[in-house]
Amino acid sequence: MSKRNKTFMVKANEFVFSFDQEEIDKADFIKKNPAEFNLIKDNRSVNAKLLESDIAGKNLKIEVDGETFELVIKDELDQRLDSMGFSSTSTKHIKEIKAPMPGLVLEVAVKEGQEVKEGERILILEAMKMENSIMIHTTAIIKRIAVTPGQAVDKGQVLVELE
Repeated sequence: MSKRNKTFMVKANEFVFSFDQEEIDKADFIKKNPAEFNLIKDNRSVNAKLLESDIAGKNLKIEVDGETFELVIKDELDQRLDSMGFSSTSTKHIKEIKAPMPGLVLEVAVKEGQEVKEGERILILEAMKMENSIMIHTTAIIKRIAVTPGQAVDKGQVLVELE
């Protein structure tokens, strides 16, 4: 059974590019130590050093051949959320979190009245046999939780209301 090839979008400073798992698999990575790597691709060698990382938020700061880049990595779910208007630049005043796809609520990780910060998990939604963590993209207070674990939801259905 073949796995679907996932596509990642990366913003490095002002440059935006994408790559897929197949391209990652073809690249030659050499880990020099936990924070330094060498990448050989298309007969070009590049040295990279990890300066800072926020894996949960998929943000990295790296140095490549003396130049510093702030990376924001978005997988397919992040890209889908952006297309629905949940990008970090447009969500500072959101009032609701809606289901990005139909699925089954596996876990609700927040309580009504709870203050949540950007990047925290709100709930886990199972869709297409994959568990997807739904994260909040702003600081807010949970006003109302509209779903319960075990509940099936439709795309666009309100999951949580925010103050």
